Amino acid sequence: MKRVIVTGAICLLLGAAVDHLFLHAAASPPAAAAKPTYTLPNNEPGAQGNGQASKDRTANSPRHQETVDIKVPGVEQPMKAFVVYPERPGKAPVVLCIMEIYGMTDWVRATADQLAADGFIAIAPDFNSLKPAGTAVNSIPIAEIMADLNATRDYGLKLPAASGKTATVGFCWGGGTSFAFAAAQPGLNAAVVFYGTPPADGDLAKIKAPVAGFYGGNDARVTATVAPTIEKMKAAGKSYDPHIYDGAGHGFMRQQSPDANAKAAEEAWPLVVKFLQDNTKADGMN
Repeated sequence: MKRVIVTGAICLLLGAAVDHLFLHAAASPPAAAAKPTYTLPNNEPGAQGNGQASKDRTANSPRHQETVDIKVPGVEQPMKAFVVYPERPGKAPVVLCIMEIYGMTDWVRATADQLAADGFIAIAPDFNSLKPAGTAVNSIPIAEIMADLNATRDYGLKLPAASGKTATVGFCWGGGTSFAFAAAQPGLNAAVVFYGTPPADGDLAKIKAPVAGFYGGNDARVTATVAPTIEKMKAAGKSYDPHIYDGAGHGFMRQQSPDANAKAAEEAWPLVVKFLQDNTKADGMN
């Protein structure tokens, strides 16, 4: 009889302990999943994109970089372009990195390196290399720019390491150019627009690629175009995903100050990488 009482007491104690552990485990919140971390394009506010930080980045990059000649149909002189390859197994999508209004700067090269760090073959075409020194890129006729981008895309698609998927990322003047190229090139798989204006209404209907836009809330000249573009793209049955960052100004990805610009850059770049990854997967991949 005494053995039964002792055994029952032990069972009661063990049961209480198990109940306590169960209740404690149920009350404890699940461990938070580790967030992916991303490096960002350089903060290079000085000298309109030419600065030591960006020079150092490209000089010290572990990735293969090269300057190549690209033949543009109907143009005798080849166009220069800066190419950076990712370090990854298998083939990679090609992303055209389209310059700001300041031309081929150290920051553009460093940003191409960042795109390669994120897994893409990055090609930054130097449109000014076909023009006399001092020519402003925004003075080059848009038809010539589209021809240059088509030649760059064709060059990228022929690279042995290329997967067959292509996209564009453009900043400032290059943001608007990225949007325009989405209308001009039906084979493009994705277009990213940083604080750039949309093409003419008639061209929006020609867009086949999904477009993602990133804008500063304090950049009214450009950001005022977002709401009407949402309506026009929706009416045309096109994919347009704009993001507006409160307090951020024009050029926030390169000029990551004040704090609102830095916050915008930190929030935008992971979205850019995911958008490009999602829309440039090889056929048959999830």
